[in-house]
Amino acid sequence: MAELLYRLGRTSARRARTVIAIWLALLVSAGIAYSSFSGELADSFSIPGTPTDEVNQSLKAEFPAMSGGRGTVVYQSEDGSALTEQQRAQISERVDSAADVAGVEDVIDPFATEEERAEQAELLEEGREESDEGRTELEEGQEQLDQGRALAEAAGPLDEQTEAAFEAQQAELDAGMEELEAGEEELAQGEALMDMASGIRTVSEDGSTAMVSVAFTESQEEVSQETKDAVMDVFEDDPVDGATVDFGDDIAMALPSLVSAAEAIGVIVAGIVLVVMLGTLIGAGLPLATALIGVGIATLAAMSLSSVIEIATVTPILGLMLGLAVGIDYALFIVNRHRRQLKEGLGVAESIGLANGTAGNAVVFAGTTVLIALLGLNLTGIGFLGLMGSVGAIAITVAVLIAVTLVPALLSLVGGRILSNRERVARLAAGTGRNPEGLADGAAHDAGPRPMSHAGALGRAALAVVILGVIALPALDLRVGMPDGSSQPTESTQYEAYSAVAENFGEGQNGTLLVAATLPGGPTDEAAEDNAEQYQYEIADAIHAQDDVAAVAPIGVSDDQTLAIFQVVPVDGPSSESTEELVHTLRDLEPVHGTGTLGVAGMASGNIDISETLSEALPTYLAVVVGLALVILLLVFRSVFVPIVATLGFILSYFAALGGVVAVYQWGWLGRLIGLENPGPVLNFLPTLLVGILFGLAMDYMLFIGTGMREAYTHGSPARLAVVQGFRAGRSVVTAAAIIMISVFGGFIFSEMTMISSVGFALAFGVLIDAFVVRMLLIPAVMHLAGDAAWWLPKWLDRIMPDIDVEGSALERDHARESTVAEEGTGTGDPAPAGEAGADEAEVGSGRR
Repeated sequence: MAELLYRLGRTSARRARTVIAIWLALLVSAGIAYSSFSGELADSFSIPGTPTDEVNQSLKAEFPAMSGGRGTVVYQSEDGSALTEQQRAQISERVDSAADVAGVEDVIDPFATEEERAEQAELLEEGREESDEGRTELEEGQEQLDQGRALAEAAGPLDEQTEAAFEAQQAELDAGMEELEAGEEELAQGEALMDMASGIRTVSEDGSTAMVSVAFTESQEEVSQETKDAVMDVFEDDPVDGATVDFGDDIAMALPSLVSAAEAIGVIVAGIVLVVMLGTLIGAGLPLATALIGVGIATLAAMSLSSVIEIATVTPILGLMLGLAVGIDYALFIVNRHRRQLKEGLGVAESIGLANGTAGNAVVFAGTTVLIALLGLNLTGIGFLGLMGSVGAIAITVAVLIAVTLVPALLSLVGGRILSNRERVARLAAGTGRNPEGLADGAAHDAGPRPMSHAGALGRAALAVVILGVIALPALDLRVGMPDGSSQPTESTQYEAYSAVAENFGEGQNGTLLVAATLPGGPTDEAAEDNAEQYQYEIADAIHAQDDVAAVAPIGVSDDQTLAIFQVVPVDGPSSESTEELVHTLRDLEPVHGTGTLGVAGMASGNIDISETLSEALPTYLAVVVGLALVILLLVFRSVFVPIVATLGFILSYFAALGGVVAVYQWGWLGRLIGLENPGPVLNFLPTLLVGILFGLAMDYMLFIGTGMREAYTHGSPARLAVVQGFRAGRSVVTAAAIIMISVFGGFIFSEMTMISSVGFALAFGVLIDAFVVRMLLIPAVMHLAGDAAWWLPKWLDRIMPDIDVEGSALERDHARESTVAEEGTGTGDPAPAGEAGADEAEVGSGRR
């Protein structure tokens, strides 16, 4: 691989303009594909086969009109007073207009609904009055009959005719009383159902707020944003005087911008780090330029597939995060190696090839680990998560390909200007001395470093473990879920709608549940319809008896009288613990013996199912990633101890990163510093996503720190001295790379979308912990304590394992000897200068510019 990359680098340098033209053509093609084929991004997630999905499938079969998605529109009077009759009429007109939009099944007029509700209440009240009057009449009739019978019996024995008359009147009164009691029972059930549903309103009690419900023909995940926008246009384009209108997050989707001021600041910080690290503006600009080209190609190409694949809004943002951060870092590794070789006296063209074969080899290997981890997300069996991993993998692949082709091409054009004037002068004065062993920074020949003390190493290891343990503690309280309207920006229409509903109708109205119950009997049962009403009442009563239920109302019964559905309003919001517990309680409830437990659906239920499915998949995926880490590190370091300690370090950094996310996004600590006003559950797919991404990045840092230690050890340094030498050789580039990644990821922390903000924070904080606490504090200390045992490997395993040579040491030794021969023959570090590379090499040699 190293030799192949060496040749690829030399070829790219010789054909620099061709390589650049190819990548620019790919960028233009991706842009054309995006403009021609891109579709809508999905604002919701679903997993087939969950309990919620099963209920939805049943509803689609039995209640086609009920199987569609829902949207919420909220009107409020501007002054807080009750909506006027004129305003109500105008809102009703917009409701009628919205019902005509293509893709809309129905739009519920809140005022008509409340009128029907009032009429039902009035009918029940009238029925109660009539029942009371009837009972009074029957009781008076019974009293008169009893008095008449007593008088007749006082006058003497009753004859058969009189006795028969009294018995007939009594039978008539008894029949009337029986009918009355049956009516009263039915009336009592109606009153009870009305009371159970009293918490379900469409107009607030003070009349200031009205909630319009929109039913779509397609399921929630399949409703197009075009349809939702058309509905919103009906209400927004013709505003109601004196009233505001807002839309729930089930209908309004705020597409996150790919580039914002905070993200631009992150890139600027990365640029500053590059300037400090590389010493020239050209050197700093090259990694930024190549990373931006790679991100453009990967992101546009991925989004061009959105018309045929359901891509979530966060997916291209994730690709942008990874592509930008990794693209800058991978280019930095090669540019930094090239600069160091130039300062050591190697010629430009040879240095480009050698940097590509050594640092580029490490880049390919590091990128492959990230790629495998991201593609491994498909093993979870969760479609949208696997797609996120695949899009991220595309970004990583493009970043690696650009690093080993476009970067060498640009380095060829830049030539000696990659070094500062001072560095070029120093290079000319120092001659062309080279380190033929290829050891990073000449670590094996550095007599200055000394091994750390045992006490110091023990203290560092203990400090790192304590720090990681304390930071990871909040992860024990991890709760996962999906963001709802309360987590949207406070100035957004989704937040305004959520707040208005919560304040005027109760928190639970923002996450109503749809409950399905199987009924006994069926179409062959003659009394099925009458029995269904009784069962509806029994089921509703059992549901309403649960502690976390605010209201329940029957919606309907299937045509075959076998399935009944109910609307249930929880006490708390959709992301609360009580609502989650309620969903499980209802699913365990069997109100009618022998008919099975209840089914629960709705957006809140669906999000709970997704969270639980992801949580169940996490341990398996984590085990796969940990196993992969052990194998990869075993191949790289040819050691048993190093893979174990490096993997344990990754696990510590992972849980520490989760602990930080819980503290900020779930507990609300320091939330206001990043604009987080409403903490809640952690994004449900974040823990799984973090495993794949952080694993890949952690392996990058372990690679650039650990290989230096191994190289020093294999070149004869004592094990403990090799730890210090390898650490010093890799710390500067790892520090710069980590700061760049933290800056890029950190820019996304200030996104208005909590979903994106939490992902950016998790990655930035995870990189911070892994790079500076695990790789630079814990690993060197533990390696020192292990001594020679750190590099032990069974002989039988050593014989069967391939020699990967990630750093390309063999390549560097071979070409260093060739370079020495060439220098002795020609006096330059390159073959006869030709073309651009030759001209730039002459420029380096002369010290110009």
